[in-house]
Amino acid sequence: MNRLHRAAGDGWRLAWTVAISALALATMPILAQQAPIGAQQPGVGAQVHTGTSSGLDTDARLRNLLADHQFQLIEAQLDAMAPAQAQFYRGILANRSNDAKTSIQLLEPLVEQVTASDDTGVPGDRSSSPGWDKAQEKLLRKALAEDYLRTGDWQKAAQAYQALSTRLDAQLSADERDEIEMPLKLLPLAAANPPMTADPCDPFQLQVSKNPLGLTDIPVFVDARPHTWMLDPTAPFNLISRSQAKEVGLKVSDEVATIHSLTGRPIQVHVAVVPRFTVGGRLTLRNMTAFVFDDADYAFPLTHYQVQGVLGYPALAALGSLTITSDATIQVRPATQIQPPDPHDRLTTGARFFLDGDQLLVALGDAGKERIFAVDAAGQQTYLTSRYFDEHASDFNSQKMEQFAVPGAPSGSSQAAYVLETLPLKVGENTVHVHYVQVLAQPVGAAAIDDVYGVLGIDALDQLRAYTFDYRTMRFGVKPE
Repeated sequence: MNRLHRAAGDGWRLAWTVAISALALATMPILAQQAPIGAQQPGVGAQVHTGTSSGLDTDARLRNLLADHQFQLIEAQLDAMAPAQAQFYRGILANRSNDAKTSIQLLEPLVEQVTASDDTGVPGDRSSSPGWDKAQEKLLRKALAEDYLRTGDWQKAAQAYQALSTRLDAQLSADERDEIEMPLKLLPLAAANPPMTADPCDPFQLQVSKNPLGLTDIPVFVDARPHTWMLDPTAPFNLISRSQAKEVGLKVSDEVATIHSLTGRPIQVHVAVVPRFTVGGRLTLRNMTAFVFDDADYAFPLTHYQVQGVLGYPALAALGSLTITSDATIQVRPATQIQPPDPHDRLTTGARFFLDGDQLLVALGDAGKERIFAVDAAGQQTYLTSRYFDEHASDFNSQKMEQFAVPGAPSGSSQAAYVLETLPLKVGENTVHVHYVQVLAQPVGAAAIDDVYGVLGIDALDQLRAYTFDYRTMRFGVKPE
């Protein structure tokens, strides 16, 4: 799904953007019969669609678990795997846990084995080899390409995405082609760019604001000139408008790439390097690569809002940890600090979260019984999927269905849904409550939606007193009600 085409307000929807206005949680009646997410339901296992049928071999079962985001179940089986198979899944899990360096160390040798084989298979006993069919190779190459991109190795990332597209185009779904279009086409423009670096910086608070789309704008300095940029942590790149690039005197590339997945229509994008970029006047990034879009291509006429720039994942990695509070502030704990960091400053409780392609996934519920939710704070409405409904169908026996237009659904048509008055969400040791949530009664036909238990949007996050995403420990935490 393209990023701007999903934005609300103008009929589009931006991808996951950190929300910053956490409102005091409204006091609402709690449905007595509703068990918190993660509580075991009678007759229901820890997950569905896990592929544990006795008719599946080990490789197929593990791949089903991976597709179902059951990372912790795979972790529990690593020691029992054959060495090459364990190396593969350790690398994939490191990718999902945002440990790109470890993932690269584990997966690079395996990609070299696959590349050296004419038939994309590794000869030998399958008891010591994962098998390397096309599906396995796709998982391997996609994860490694993401790793290079997250570490800012533009040249290797460009080569990896090109190899993924060239060798496995027939195995890529339409959504997967859409997901890799930006890195596939834009990375060659930046292949010779220097890596971005971040100056050490101690923790600081950042006063932020919401733009007319209801998303987060933060104060930045582009080569010492003040601006406001939108924060979009799942965007693989930083973006800058052509007018702003011209204003600050950036050298814009002559080379251009045409993409459609950003806005839903073809647009032309160039590249530039920002010598000095400062977040909130405190955290300085040097040699920051930013892709240049024409102003009209990232404008929202109905709300009279023009995007000046977008801070994506490369900047977020330097920010380290973000705590969003109810007074429109963000507490930033940079990944690299001047003074020795407080050992208690790292979030080690709460819920684990993962990066899976362009999805941010959080595991909510009791230990061992977690349910996987996607977080999309640019989405204007939280909703639960048919997976949730299947486990709680009896709760809706006396309710009447209504039609709900699912954001990002393939057809864009309405779906039959119920309304859940109160949704308890267990985040580590804390339970918070979200109110008036749509519950889909049937799958929508999109794996990114159907394979999770729900999508937590801006309306859910705005009901929390404060919440933290700590990318240093990959933990999500909430302030108790």
